[in-house]
Amino acid sequence: MEAAGADPALQRFIAAESQRQRFQQLVHGLSEMCWDKCMDKPGPKLDSRTEACFVNCVERFIDTSQFILNRLEQTQKNKAPFSESLSD
Repeated sequence: MEAAGADPALQRFIAAESQRQRFQQLVHGLSEMCWDKCMDKPGPKLDSRTEACFVNCVERFIDTSQFILNRLEQTQKNKAPFSESLSD
């Protein structure tokens, strides 16, 4: 998606910044979701139950994200290109 005549260094910078922004949004969403689920009352330290809840929440989020990515990838591989499906 590079524009003709665009500076390649600028394009790389924009791509890296976009990726960084997506990562920050993911972390923010994950933090908010797990915080709401696991944190009863803030304190100076996390108790073992709260820590285990955070770990489980993050692991389930990662598992679910990986499952969705794999399913989308599978769907894309099995899907005929648009132009081929029109000629059938």
